[in-house]
Amino acid sequence: MKDKIVVALGGNALGKSPQEQLELVKHTAKPIVDLIQDGHEVILAHGNGPQVGMINLAMQTASVSEANTPEMPFPECGAMSQGYIGYHLQNAIREELLNRDMQTPVATVVTQVIVDKNDQAFSNPTKPIGAFYSEEEAKVLIEKKGYDMVEDAGRGWRRVVPSPKPIDVAEKATISTLVEAGHVVITVGGGGIPVVAEGNHLKGVPAVIDKDFASEKIAEILDADYLIILTAVEKVAVNFGKENEEWLSELSIADCNKYIEEGHFAPGSMLPKVQAAMAFAESKKGRKSLITSLEKAKEGISGLTGTVIVDK
Repeated sequence: MKDKIVVALGGNALGKSPQEQLELVKHTAKPIVDLIQDGHEVILAHGNGPQVGMINLAMQTASVSEANTPEMPFPECGAMSQGYIGYHLQNAIREELLNRDMQTPVATVVTQVIVDKNDQAFSNPTKPIGAFYSEEEAKVLIEKKGYDMVEDAGRGWRRVVPSPKPIDVAEKATISTLVEAGHVVITVGGGGIPVVAEGNHLKGVPAVIDKDFASEKIAEILDADYLIILTAVEKVAVNFGKENEEWLSELSIADCNKYIEEGHFAPGSMLPKVQAAMAFAESKKGRKSLITSLEKAKEGISGLTGTVIVDK
């Protein structure tokens, strides 16, 4: 066995409908299985932005149009997205493994991620979810449902929810047992279902945990060697999109802090990826993070491409 690797797959790479996702996961499975075939232990995490938004909107629309249809709470929508994304991913990975005569088991764990009820994010909701509304419609949702609504870049009004940091993973023992038994585990889908601990009870809260931070947390818990954060580009860049754009092969923690301070990484895009990569690299000597595209993951692990973040 080579390395234990947590791979964080972006939700946008999975498409915006179940039909589109079924096609895309076939392509997603190939580079994931490449890593497994090379002898690595692979734990897969994924985003769920488009998917949970679609589920939330469908449930909300149904509750308005059908009197007997209850409105589905947001944590339950997150759980639904974990289930159906996991179902598609595990089947695609299983099929690709069997096509290569590999008998590695694959399982999805519906995962609750524990957050601090006193996290400052709860007093400052910033994560947009769901559909766009007119100002009049937004006012009705604020009044009737108590939603936090904001105007989103001239496109309309959207609901925003908190984005707290993960502090623990409720199913960590189960995940660890499966990994140790040689299973490919799909976990912390969409950043996990956000829950707060109330004694022995875990209470779901309407929030979205960034999937990169949740992936970093489970990578620490499982004592992984590598955290691979997949994105649309092969490497991290500074001065992105400008004439002096520069693609980077390696970053130290000091480099990352410098570039963050200079504003090179966009919030909600590359910034959380770099911050999660930094946190993992700093968490224990010898750990490395890699930011690259899905297609280049194998080459990145071999040191041929991607941006490696290390604590020098």
